[in-house]
Amino acid sequence: MLKYVTVLCVVVALCAGAPQQNPQDVQILRFDSNVEPDGYSFAYETSDGTSRQEEGKLDNPQSENAALTVTGQYAYVAPDGKHYTVTFTAGPNGFQPKTSLGQKK
Repeated sequence: MLKYVTVLCVVVALCAGAPQQNPQDVQILRFDSNVEPDGYSFAYETSDGTSRQEEGKLDNPQSENAALTVTGQYAYVAPDGKHYTVTFTAGPNGFQPKTSLGQKK
C-alpha cells in the first residue's frame, strides 16, 4: 500500500509542475475516465495544448505483494512555445519518465 501512495504522490507532483495558463482561458476539450476494482484509466485534452492519458493496473491483487503499476504520458506547450511530452511507467521499480521535445507550435 505504501508503494501505491508513493507512486500516486509522484504522479500528482508531476501534474502540478506542468506550466499553467490562466485557468479561466483554458477549456476541457475531452475527458474520459474508467475505474474498475483492479485498475483505472483516464485521458483528457485541454485547449492550451495540454493532454494526459494514464492507466493503472493492480498486479497480484490477491497477494501480500499487491502493487499498482501505472503507465501513461502527458504533454504540454511550454511558455517558450516548445511542445514537451513525458511518457512514464511507475510501479515496484519506481517512477521511470522519458521526456521528448517537439517543435514550436
